Amino acid sequence: MTMNTVAELMTADPLCVQRSDSLKDAHDLMREKNIRHIPVIDANGSLAGMLTQKIMIAKVMGLMAQYGVAALERKEKQVLVSELMVTDFAAVTADQPLNEVVDFFVSNRHGCLPVVNADNKIVGILTSSDFVRLAARLLTSAC
Repeated sequence: MTMNTVAELMTADPLCVQRSDSLKDAHDLMREKNIRHIPVIDANGSLAGMLTQKIMIAKVMGLMAQYGVAALERKEKQVLVSELMVTDFAAVTADQPLNEVVDFFVSNRHGCLPVVNADNKIVGILTSSDFVRLAARLLTSAC
């Protein structure tokens, strides 16, 4: 089993949120789908940012500390994804070699990389978990 490019390992067509979605929307999506990273797209469908579980949890904990558990849902609805998303991030293309991308993961300790096309539209997401699953398959096939 050889995998050479990002396209062969990435999750295609990942779940995304809009810049205008609320923290509540993103929180619910992460919880329901058991995901830790969500690409954020703008009204044109272009990649605008990334929202991570770590950022979201920090904001939720802050809201609970400030307003209490009873007000959490209401306060989550008032916070927009655009206020929380990271805009300084790296992205990769589907045809990039995996050996280049794995070096980036190791060197920068990132949990995910969005995969975009030439028009900056999200076509996939590559996570550290994808590499762990690949390692598990390779180890199993080697035995």
